[in-house]
Amino acid sequence: MNTNKKEYFMNKFKKVGLTALAGSLVAVSAHAGELTVTGGVNVTLKHGNASSTSNTSSRGIGTDKDVAFTGSGELDNGTTFSVVTATTDKQTDLTSGYITISTPSYGSFLMGNHSGAAHYKYDEEVPQAYEQVSDITALVTANKVGDFMDNNHVTYTTPTFDLGGASITLDLGYAADANDTETSDGGTPGGGTYGSGTEAGITIAYDALKVGIYGAERENTRTSTAGVDNVRDEFNGVWYAKYSFGPVSIGYSESYLDSGVVGTAEATDAAKTLRTAAGYFQGQQMSIAFNVNENFSVSYTESEETYNAQAGTGVTVADVDMEVDALQFAYSMGGMSIKAYQMDVTNPAFDEDADDSKVTEIALGLAF
Repeated sequence: MNTNKKEYFMNKFKKVGLTALAGSLVAVSAHAGELTVTGGVNVTLKHGNASSTSNTSSRGIGTDKDVAFTGSGELDNGTTFSVVTATTDKQTDLTSGYITISTPSYGSFLMGNHSGAAHYKYDEEVPQAYEQVSDITALVTANKVGDFMDNNHVTYTTPTFDLGGASITLDLGYAADANDTETSDGGTPGGGTYGSGTEAGITIAYDALKVGIYGAERENTRTSTAGVDNVRDEFNGVWYAKYSFGPVSIGYSESYLDSGVVGTAEATDAAKTLRTAAGYFQGQQMSIAFNVNENFSVSYTESEETYNAQAGTGVTVADVDMEVDALQFAYSMGGMSIKAYQMDVTNPAFDEDADDSKVTEIALGLAF
């Protein structure tokens, strides 16, 4: 065979191979699933401040942009999978990203970073028309319970099964590096203050009643001082109950957060921070929501957070309560919504000397 004929046949084989490869890629891509994009924007007008140093001095207009990409597909045996990536407001980083694999009979597995851990199903689970009360102050115990599980965790959710007419679902989670800090693709724990974390929750629904119980723990890897028991693992817990009758929903929740910080109790006239102050925190929320019609809803929430001085510190310090009252409404028109709240805070940051705060927010939302 001469050189010209050899090159001719080689070119033919290359064309056939490339054509076959292109066809197979198209077939696999079509079989793999689809990619969807969702998002929205909120324009807010806010007046007030919930800090311990100012009350109603600030006013501003803000914008918030959210874009999420979701890829999904299904295998021949009925197992489905999805990949979700959500960007930050600046579009330069991710607020969350996770992979879910759902089997037909054995439940689902979620592997996530910055989102998707089981605690999202249990924190601040009381009916609200607009925002959770933690939107005004981060010092709400229920909002912080188990949030250290968000870093490269694995969560298993059982199939929902019936027991005496009730529907029951279990959640179990594990994070090798329970620090709520983003670890890059393929990254390993950095060996910091905390080690691994575990979480577990159960949800029970019976008719119009829904109850959830959740607990999370993470290992403290600090070295204790000689002769002093000052290193303890962290434990968080929360439970809630919600009931709906017609257009009305009511809910109640209690939460507990002990970060394992041991030391001198905080003074009543000093600002305190969750997981930094020596002591533990308890919270309770009660809420009622009313759907006036399919477009308009209102709600009222009361939240009481209590700082408890660490037992055994040898210092007698009274507990400090921080209270939040929130009145909210929401009105929707297709992809557009108008929402608002007014929240009053007493003893912000658990500081008895701090001025009470009042914050009002009105938001215009557009979703796609």
